[in-house]
Amino acid sequence: QAQLAESGGGLVQAGGSLKLSCGHSGRTFGNYAMAWFRQAPGKEREFVASVSRSGRTTRYADSVKDRSTISKDNAKNTMYLQMNSLKPEDTAIYYCAARNTFISEWSGTLRANYEFWGQGTQVTVSS
Repeated sequence: QAQLAESGGGLVQAGGSLKLSCGHSGRTFGNYAMAWFRQAPGKEREFVASVSRSGRTTRYADSVKDRSTISKDNAKNTMYLQMNSLKPEDTAIYYCAARNTFISEWSGTLRANYEFWGQGTQVTVSS
């Protein structure tokens, strides 16, 4: 069973950058497709980006596409989300999620696609 821990959140000015990390405690990190979701106050948790177990296939929400890069380092058991040109509307708690899958290039965009979740890290973007 995977245990996930996010880090890298914080307070940043609009236009700035942050790199979020998600560490995975299991020995089979390479078997997991992973994703980032976020939840702003009073809003539903929404998909941000996902990466296949191989790390080669990625998907992005339109709201962050062209500003963000998701990556997965199977040797370090860590997933990353590099976010640039941050906007106040990016303010949210960011959660990483994981799912054990046999499908090398699959990753999902729905909350129901993932079975393991981290506790979240706060990202606040000031205007």
